[in-house]
Amino acid sequence: MIFTSKRSFSELQSSDEHISTNILSARLVQLEQDGLIHKQVDPADKRRKIYTLTPKGVDLMPVILEMIRWSGKHDSATNAPQGLLDRIAKERDELIEESRHAVE
Repeated sequence: MIFTSKRSFSELQSSDEHISTNILSARLVQLEQDGLIHKQVDPADKRRKIYTLTPKGVDLMPVILEMIRWSGKHDSATNAPQGLLDRIAKERDELIEESRHAVE
């Protein structure tokens, strides 16, 4: 959710991570219970739920970016895209601000 425009269960399900439906469902429930995401009905399709970051979730952005940066530097098996690693190195503060504006 932080780095893509994916907001619905089906959009998240179709991500490159290929996470199974039961695992994705459990993680979304846990993230919502922890106050990191918010689930709401999609105004365009009442059957669909949309997930968004909460301010608490956005506050994790600096930590997540540093973990990605560290992984890219120290783990040769990381699957973090080089473009994202470059952007974190050059535009870390801008990425954090973008995520803050996304929930306002």
